[in-house]
Order: sequence, then C-alpha cells, then structure tokens
Amino acid sequence: MTNEQRVLLPLADGFEEIEAITIIDVLRRAGLVVVVAGLTEATLARGAHGIAVEVDCNLDDVDLEVIDAVVLAGGLPGATNLRDDRRVIGALQYMAARGRWTAAICAAPIALAEAGLLSDSSVRATSYPAFRDRLGNAEVVSDEPVVISGRVLTSAGPGTALDFALTLAAVLVGPELASEIAVAMLAKMSLENPAPASR
Repeated sequence: MTNEQRVLLPLADGFEEIEAITIIDVLRRAGLVVVVAGLTEATLARGAHGIAVEVDCNLDDVDLEVIDAVVLAGGLPGATNLRDDRRVIGALQYMAARGRWTAAICAAPIALAEAGLLSDSSVRATSYPAFRDRLGNAEVVSDEPVVISGRVLTSAGPGTALDFALTLAAVLVGPELASEIAVAMLAKMSLENPAPASR
C-alpha cells in the first residue's frame, strides 16, 4: 500500500485553514491521494478566516470503498457543519466498521462522537480544549498533542496540525517516510514510532 491509498477530507464552510491545508500538503507529500470533498454544490469551501479552497468533488460523488481514511479539519462553524452532515457521519461509521482510519483535529472530534466512535471509555481522544466535554465517553487526554487509539487519531488544534498530519502519514504509509518528510520540513513528530497499519 503506497501511492494508491486515498484519504477523504470533507471540507465544510468555516473550516480552520491551517489545519486543512497542512493535512492536504503533508499527505500529498507522502504520496497519498487526498480527495477534498465539499458538502455543497459550490466549487469553493470558505474557511473561518476568509480563505477559500477549491474542492475536488462533492461528497455525494465519493466512493467510500476506495477510501482508506476519513480526516476532518476543525474550525467553527466548520466542525459543527461536519457533525451535522449525515453523509460525513455515515462515512466515519463506514470507515470504523471496516477497520479503516478516522481522524479529526481541533473541534472536529465532536463529529467522531456524533458517529459513535468515542462511545467506548477505552478510547482515548483529545480536541480543542473548549470541546473536551463533548467527546462522548472517551478518556479525554489533555497533555498530548496527538492521540492514537485503535484506528482513531485526534489532535488538539491549529498549533498541532503539522504533528497531526505527519502522524497520519506515519500510520498510513510508514514512519520512515513520515520521518523523512518531517526532516525536510524541519519539523518533529510527537510520536516517534507510531505503528503503521495496513488496510
């Protein structure tokens, strides 16, 4: 599993630009196909700070069978728009039921909770501090920038976006490549040896 892995990034109006762009950039550097899917018919999604990003397609047109991970950027009202979209919730549940990866950063883990992925107290998760009381029954982690629990990956906010994206790359394509990308970007991952997972 290398270059053919596909990651779905549903992008709702009001997304946090730093998080979304960092995820797209790092995962594409890792050779992954990142499908940026809008929730509306518009060709642009507008960020929380007025930056517009062109989407690749509408979420209705995505074949989830060929997707290896669903990743959510935070921001407001982007995260609540994701949480309230039944297609996003369905995509998260589809991934979880098939043992594939789901990931969310900042306020977006509220969508993981809505999908039932944080209902078990054995799941560890983090989010932006103001949303840590909305993580279902998960064990809330406040002192780690990126948290992996099973096939669920969460992170705290804009300042942890690069660490989050590099960790995603590590679990999807391997820690060696992720480490090479981190070195080239003069960055560090908080998780030195995240175990890669095959589909």
